[in-house]
Amino acid sequence: MKHVLVIGQTKDWEHDSVSAAMAAIYNMGRESGLWETTMRTDTKPLTKKELPRNAKNLSYFDLIVFANTSGELDMDLSQKADMMSFIKEDGKGFVGIHSALDTNYTWPEYGEMIGGWFDEHPWMTFNAPIVNEDPNFPAVRHFPAAFVKYDEIYQPKAWSRDKVNVLLSLDPAKLDYDNNPKIHRADHDFPVAWCKMYGKGRVFYSTFGHTEESWQDPDIRKMYFEAIKWALRLTEGSTASHPRQVASVQ
Repeated sequence: MKHVLVIGQTKDWEHDSVSAAMAAIYNMGRESGLWETTMRTDTKPLTKKELPRNAKNLSYFDLIVFANTSGELDMDLSQKADMMSFIKEDGKGFVGIHSALDTNYTWPEYGEMIGGWFDEHPWMTFNAPIVNEDPNFPAVRHFPAAFVKYDEIYQPKAWSRDKVNVLLSLDPAKLDYDNNPKIHRADHDFPVAWCKMYGKGRVFYSTFGHTEESWQDPDIRKMYFEAIKWALRLTEGSTASHPRQVASVQ
């Protein structure tokens, strides 16, 4: 049995879907029998130091999930070092949900680990045209080659396609660019989900999960279920980067 730590602390924007995301991960583990979930809205378990009163530290866990976290989380320098060594040296996993990208801007290694930071959502919550760029990867295998999902899609900064395996992205041929000052990426490359290695650890991120309703969507739930399985090393999937798919998929 694997052990998953879900952190839902928010220090900035408060998403209504934090509870829905945490509950979904808890239920996925219980129903599948693959993992037990510890849900916290504080960051005390993010340490390798011994904790009193039956509290679990990172040595107990196999995966950290940041479930719509935001802002500068309550972590001191030793906690930050412990969390990074948990992933990078110990080879444990990390899954970031939606505003996990809108977290820890003053911690450079966090951005390096997850792959970047939030830089506006040019179309807010909309019917997003999605391209499946890696249908062989377990977390997106169930999606068709092209599809639409109603969600809030983040634009990343300090992000490079060359450093991740882009799994899902917005179809650039089906976006409205007119009079939109929030569009900052001149390359019009807007990833929706990616995976990568950070040292020995497996990292997955997706912008899906902004709305409470998204957590009732079986496609989104399955994506995160399979992403957690992959990050826990229960399945295999490539993290190799690949060229951008520019052409619109029909």
